Amino acid sequence: QVQLVESGGGLVQAGGSLRLSCAASGRTLTSYNMGWFRQAPGKEREFVGASKWSGGSTYYADSVKGRFTISRDNAKNTVTLQMNSLKPDDTAVYYCAAVTARYNSGDYYYTDPVKYNYWGQGTQVTVSS
Repeated sequence: QVQLVESGGGLVQAGGSLRLSCAASGRTLTSYNMGWFRQAPGKEREFVGASKWSGGSTYYADSVKGRFTISRDNAKNTVTLQMNSLKPDDTAVYYCAAVTARYNSGDYYYTDPVKYNYWGQGTQVTVSS
């Protein structure tokens, strides 16, 4: 199975940028479609975006589309979430998650967190106004 560790969170002013990384170990990332989620205090875990196992496709929640970008380097076993034009509403703990890829299926993103098999511990992102 795969282990995931996020890093790169911190405090940033509104309009700023942060880059989160998710480092995988134990198995190669080509075995997994990857997702990013976030959870603010008192709220449910929210889908942010996803990346296909091959790195060829990405999908984003409407709330972050055009501001956030997911990329992955399968050779380095890492997935990154570049966050630009940050808003106070983006404040949350951010998690990367993995779901075993089904190579014959066109499906690669799931907005329901229960679909994902593996999770990192999360990294805090705080955006001040």
